[in-house]
Amino acid sequence: MFKQSTANQRQYLGPLSALLLLWSASHVTAQQPAIAAAATTTSSDWYEDVTATHLPAGVTDGLSMDARTLDADADGDLDIIIANEHRANILLLNDGSGRFSDASAARLPRGEHDSEDIGIADFDGDGDLDIVVVSEDDQTNELYLNDGRGFFSDASQRLPVTGTSNAVLVMDLTGNGHPDILIGNNGQNVLLENDGAANFTDVTSARLPSFADVTQDVVSGDANGDGHIDLLFGNEDANRLLLNNGQGVFVHASEALPLRSAAEETREADFGDIDGDDDLDILFANVQAFVDDADAQNRLLRNDGTGRFTDITASHLPPDQDRSFDGSLLDLDGDGDLDIITCNANRGTESWIDTTPWRAYRNDGGGHFTDATGELLPASAIGRGFDVQQADFNGDGLPDLYLSSRDGTDRLLYGIAR
Repeated sequence: MFKQSTANQRQYLGPLSALLLLWSASHVTAQQPAIAAAATTTSSDWYEDVTATHLPAGVTDGLSMDARTLDADADGDLDIIIANEHRANILLLNDGSGRFSDASAARLPRGEHDSEDIGIADFDGDGDLDIVVVSEDDQTNELYLNDGRGFFSDASQRLPVTGTSNAVLVMDLTGNGHPDILIGNNGQNVLLENDGAANFTDVTSARLPSFADVTQDVVSGDANGDGHIDLLFGNEDANRLLLNNGQGVFVHASEALPLRSAAEETREADFGDIDGDDDLDILFANVQAFVDDADAQNRLLRNDGTGRFTDITASHLPPDQDRSFDGSLLDLDGDGDLDIITCNANRGTESWIDTTPWRAYRNDGGGHFTDATGELLPASAIGRGFDVQQADFNGDGLPDLYLSSRDGTDRLLYGIAR
């Protein structure tokens, strides 16, 4: 599964959700033994684990593949939607102080699908936030339209395509002023143009090149500095970069990426300026899950400012074989540069838990990273890491973290004032 890049979606998310983005911004289908919730919660120097007191008990002990924040009920605080694999998705409502209740049954359609990735936007132009969820095994994409009060109706019939889907990106890619939907598939990826009223037309053949990848993530950003939004795909096979010709037509530019000679199974890609030179560098979060000879080492690529990238992993990122199902560039310590958090699920003999399911790397400001997990993250943040979201849930002006844990308990970490 993978979460889409959120850095380029401010225009669709509303003021509070846009605030979240100022701080930032999988999948294994076989069932594994459930991981018990941590008995106690702890604090680090930077974050306090408030899972036990601020999340509804038992609700998030499921198969969380992805999470997104939105003000679903227009009450001025950030709520959470969770893609729950092979179970009904979850909607958590914020009471305004950062404590959440389960509103799923009353407000969200209750179908059970192989839900993988979530996109948020005002698809029908009525001023509230709607939801799209893409699914893999049962090939069922879901579109939920908001009535303005946080009650969602199923409008999935408006999506004209199905596929084995793990990734979704929502933003205006066709230039008509409305949020479109780009779906990453096992096979040809698909671009759906929105008419502004949540009616979608498949424009793939006119705007995307023909290719068959096993796409796990898709993110957007201006890779070559020409003022147009480009696309980066994290794949189970070779990763792919597509450049925008300025008219919303995307062309191959993967030669600008230093592709590995060995297999690379990327589950998450992220754009971000790691070295302060005002261009977008790349983080690839890698696993070894279905591609037996894949190297699980995560990778850093530095942009030369023109959209050509150099692999700086060996000199700038500690070695790891964590099997990262997600990785994000976020400012975790409030010093103004982008750090890295990875969501990991190492193999074990009876479960997939690891002692460091989420790992934090601190940036020195120049794009060199050191492992600061023990300082930045509390010891109780255990589970099977699949996703991370950063937002100010309790309104104290500090960024908080929501950590999705497949086969474990999702964790909610609140920033500590320093």
